[in-house]
Parts: sequence; C-alpha cells; structure tokens
Amino acid sequence: MFRRKGIIGIFLVISVVLFGFGLPKNVQKKLTKEVQKAFEIESFQMDAVIISEALNAKLPTKITADNFHKLTNGDEFLGYAFVDQAPSKTAKFDYLILFDKDLKVKHSKVIIYREEYGGEIGSKRWLKQFLGMSGTDRVDYESNIDGIAGATISVRSMTNAMDDLLQTIGILQENGAL
Repeated sequence: MFRRKGIIGIFLVISVVLFGFGLPKNVQKKLTKEVQKAFEIESFQMDAVIISEALNAKLPTKITADNFHKLTNGDEFLGYAFVDQAPSKTAKFDYLILFDKDLKVKHSKVIIYREEYGGEIGSKRWLKQFLGMSGTDRVDYESNIDGIAGATISVRSMTNAMDDLLQTIGILQENGAL
C-alpha cells in the first residue's frame, strides 16, 4: 500500500514538473484579484472551458485549458475569464478579459506589461472602450478604437487580440459551445 502511494506521489511530481499547472503564479494571483474585484466576491471556482479540436481549428483565438475559464461561485454562474499574451514592440504583455453571464466584456486589464514604452494601454480610460462588447461586435484601431501616442504597436496588438477574441466568442456561441 505504501509503495503504491509513493509511486503515485512520484508520478504527480513528475507530471507537475513536465506539464505545470497552467497559468504562471504571478498571473494567477492577479487574475484572482481582478475577478474578485469585478464580480464583488471573495471566492470563486475556475473551470477550464474545453473546445473540440475541430471547432478550435476554426477560431481566430485558440482556446486552451489554460486561457479560457468558466467562473462560478458555488452554484452561481458568474461568467468567463480569458487570459492570454499579445506582442508589444520587443516582448509580450499579459492581459485579462472578463465576460459576464451574457458574454459581454465586463472588465479588461493588462496584467503584466514588459516594455518601457506603450504601457499606457493598461490605463482604465483606454481599456473601457471594450466594455459591453460581445461576440457580435468588431473592433478596429483605425475606426472605433482610440490610439495612444507612443503606444501604436501595443494599441494595434491589443485591438487585434480583442477583435479575434470577440469573433471567437461569437463563433463559440453560434456553435452552442458556450
């Protein structure tokens, strides 16, 4: 009995080392804080949203077990959390998008920005442009999203990432996956 438990323990340790737990600890900590603040709750559960490979192949933004989660508080469905990275000039930045029950953007946040310039895309004022958007909306830097002087690359990157995500949400809704 002890030997079998030891083998199982070793297997779990190897699995964690090889495959990890998904989100980096610093990103997970910030995600937790933002969910608590946006939904005004103390605790919640995150469950990965699993999409078939065939449907995922059709999506502009690929859904993985690490980037798209259903949020619940006990039996209450809260919405969804999407966390990913987008390119800036020489690095990538981490961002979070929270959707409400109706799959409308409830909150957006640049979690970690790794460049000296362009960090202004993390401002609440700029990010509020995405609030209330859903899978039927399109966003474009040149037409309905304001630019930021000195952050053109990051603005375009975040806007493109948001447009792809909104299209993905629309496709998932049309296919009954959400």
